[in-house]
Amino acid sequence: MYGDGADEAQWIAVPVARLDPAFFDLRSGVAGDIVQACANYRVGLAIVGDISGYTATSAALVAFVTESNRGGGVWFVSDDDELQRRLRA
Repeated sequence: MYGDGADEAQWIAVPVARLDPAFFDLRSGVAGDIVQACANYRVGLAIVGDISGYTATSAALVAFVTESNRGGGVWFVSDDDELQRRLRA
């Protein structure tokens, strides 16, 4: 988890390999449930790793990733370095 040293985490970073493939099937509702839970607790969610295998077959997922990366609550990043750059910005 990432934060500013306060008692509560500000971000949760989850490696792609730790997620069930259902997360990337938006029809399953798994991603929506997790994103909503993070929003309820005011914690950012960063999905870290290569998701190209999932986005290659889902235009809806591409749109979700694009919109998420424009905001400040859910990010899809390629690696820890990209996450660190975004957190510093």
